[in-house]
Amino acid sequence: MDRQMLRHELNKLKDMGLLLEVNDEVDVKFQLGGILKKYKNRRPIIFNKVKGYKIPVCGALYTDREVLYKLANIKHEERIFKFMESIANPKPVKLLSYGPVMENIITNNIDITKFPHPYFHEKDSSCYITAGMLVVKDINTGKRYTSIRRFQVLGKDKISILIASPYLTNQFLEIEKQNKPLEVAIVLGYDVPFLLASQVSSELYGVDKYEIDSALRGEPLEVVKCKTVDLEVPAYAEIVLEGVILPNVREKEGPFGELMGYYGQQAMHPVIQIQAIMHRNNPIYQTAFPCREEHLANGLLREVELFYSLKRLVDVKDVHVTLAGGYRFHAIASIRKKQEGDGKTAIIGALSSIKDLKHVVIVDDDIDIFDRDDVELAIATRFQASRDLVIIPDACGSSLDPSHTLKGVTDKMGIDATKPLNNERFERCKIPNF
Repeated sequence: MDRQMLRHELNKLKDMGLLLEVNDEVDVKFQLGGILKKYKNRRPIIFNKVKGYKIPVCGALYTDREVLYKLANIKHEERIFKFMESIANPKPVKLLSYGPVMENIITNNIDITKFPHPYFHEKDSSCYITAGMLVVKDINTGKRYTSIRRFQVLGKDKISILIASPYLTNQFLEIEKQNKPLEVAIVLGYDVPFLLASQVSSELYGVDKYEIDSALRGEPLEVVKCKTVDLEVPAYAEIVLEGVILPNVREKEGPFGELMGYYGQQAMHPVIQIQAIMHRNNPIYQTAFPCREEHLANGLLREVELFYSLKRLVDVKDVHVTLAGGYRFHAIASIRKKQEGDGKTAIIGALSSIKDLKHVVIVDDDIDIFDRDDVELAIATRFQASRDLVIIPDACGSSLDPSHTLKGVTDKMGIDATKPLNNERFERCKIPNF
């Protein structure tokens, strides 16, 4: 019985009435992505008829906060503590001798173009694997590291990889100096615990992400051995590509329509040689339109980091890393203000806690930080730019922000929209019994 990974998740979405099934034929070039975008990439969709392929494609599964909470069986107010508990108390995985992902094993005549990789934007350089979960082992500790990367399809058995992560980059460069390849697997067809675990910082916490997955899901993650590389992958995954990142080989990658709706620049990136394909019978292909599946999950983990950074400084109630800010550039935090200066302290703490964070708004605990109108009310009535605005010029930022890439630095800004202490003018109107 499929109790882990994608098929189980799709069944849950169907049972909740949240999965939109498209039975008309769609083209993977532009049309499929256009439909995902039409629904603002927040409606889980499965395309049952894809032109030129016999494989259905699903997308936008984990891009809505409330849907993700339901799938993960967590409540909003407990999310931060549940994530931290899983990081602090990882659980072992269960190694199986066989799993459904092994129903088809291909080691000769590799052809990854038989899968329906979408072509999203007009100027994209190729079709891309956008929901692929990269699996590697730390070359020093053997701990398993997972992360979603973008992979440009170069041919039947070659893809390029945008590594991006400093941790993974250093791992690859270290083994490349020895002229050795780095073994990898790419997983398609996973569920929420696997996704959430992938967004935990290995560099920060030094954890095995498979074991965080086991803790999050409340049972051991079931895995099987790959055929050509020394890695384990989820037994109930849909598709697994096995291969190696080749040393001292780079090919041109990009442009690609990225997270914030701009094209990522063209550059030379490492190449993966695909050595084997494992897939289930009648596999389901998982894709993700930018802003992609992992960004909400990444934002939730950034909220964990932000919450605990602020907790050391002020009495923080809750934090919100926003969708419109790409789940990385904008945050709002509500605090229980105890003394004048708490708002500014929270700004400094927030902007120093996450490198990508560009703008932060600090409000009182009577403001709903998930209601944009409420936050705007706080800025409109409790903020004075001459004394409540904090600007930090020329700080480190994110390459996903095109204004950052102009000079390689980012101006950061904090807005202290907290009310003065002990001032009745800021008491909000209430209606009894409502």
